[in-house]
Amino acid sequence: MPEQDTAAAHAPQLDAEDAKLVTLARSARGRTGAPEGAAVRDGDGRTYNAGTVALPSLSLSALQLAVATAVASGATKLEAAAVVTTAPAVDPVGLAAVRDLSPQAPVFLAAPDGTVRGQADA
Repeated sequence: MPEQDTAAAHAPQLDAEDAKLVTLARSARGRTGAPEGAAVRDGDGRTYNAGTVALPSLSLSALQLAVATAVASGATKLEAAAVVTTAPAVDPVGLAAVRDLSPQAPVFLAAPDGTVRGQADA
């Protein structure tokens, strides 16, 4: 009998709004060819997505940029976030940016194909 993939077995089931964040993050990653895509939903239900920025004078993870865009648009709270990447974990600096606004907001980690691999620790 084949072994069950424990990461998939413990991956959270997303509601429609959180699944939308994964779709938006995948879209940002695919559109820009960036290594990561991220999306956040603010306290009013507005969404913001972004890809990684890697310039000689500026480097931001996709999650940092998505949070910064939300804050620049007036968001003071985040309901949830999603990061699409091949990395094994959410960028700790990006996660800290989410936590600055909403310490308990879920941050979902997904593979490039959209498969949710887990949720970042609080």
